[in-house]
Formats: sequence, C-alpha cells, structure tokens
Amino acid sequence: MRRMIAMLLGLTLTASLLAACGTGTGLQDGYYTAQAAEFSHGWKEYITILVRDGSIISVEYNAENASGFIKSWDNAYMQTMLHAQGTYPNEYTRYYANQLLEGQGEGSIDGLAGATSSHGSFQILAKAVLEQARKGDSSIAFVDTAH
Repeated sequence: MRRMIAMLLGLTLTASLLAACGTGTGLQDGYYTAQAAEFSHGWKEYITILVRDGSIISVEYNAENASGFIKSWDNAYMQTMLHAQGTYPNEYTRYYANQLLEGQGEGSIDGLAGATSSHGSFQILAKAVLEQARKGDSSIAFVDTAH
C-alpha cells in the first residue's frame, strides 16, 4: 500500500512539474483561428486550434465555400478529387492537422501527394495560427495564402 501511495505521489509530482514547465512553445490557452483572406477555387481554407496548459490539444483544418459549406463534406468533390489526385479533402485535412497536433507546432509538416497546394496553404495558415496562440490573440488572423 505504501509503495502504491509513493508511486502515485511521484506521478502527481512529475505531472505537476511537466505542467508547470509547459511544452516550451509559449502558446497561451484558448481557441485560435487563421483563415485565408481570399477564396481560392471557391473555397477559403482555415485552421482552428485549441491550446490548453500550453499544449495544442485539438486542430481543425478545412475549407468552406461562400455559403459556409465545409469542403470535407462535399462527396461529389471528394469523388472527383480522389479519382484525379489519389486523395481527397477529408483525408488530407486530417493528415495535415494530425502532424501539427503531434509536432505541437515545432516540427515540419510533410506534404501528401495530390494535395500539394493545400500543403502550402496549410503551412502558411499554421504559422499564422501559432503566432496568434503565442500572442494570446483570439481574433481571426486573415492570411494571404497565395503561393
């Protein structure tokens, strides 16, 4: 029993120290969004992250059209892109978002064949959203994603 209590105390102390140190990224807690300033091919891409205890815990990357319809939900677009490019929005948006989450904004984002244009936009938007999180600025950052 004493061994169990000592182990739990040790784990609690370690967790407290890690939380106090943070991830070293300097991210402030909150929701942050970076969005393309202009529509490209009918879509406006965006990234929204949630930071808690200095760590990114959630990433959403997607695009919406002028009516607010989400690109990943467009089945016709998905079928067309899948046959032409070998990937589709619901796949590559999760792929890029997961890399940002796993790397906590510190690592590079690998491109996915068939989604290279979105890869470039994602990198630009990720840089902007991370800057918003470092400043603690929860206003939407509108970014020129033309590349």
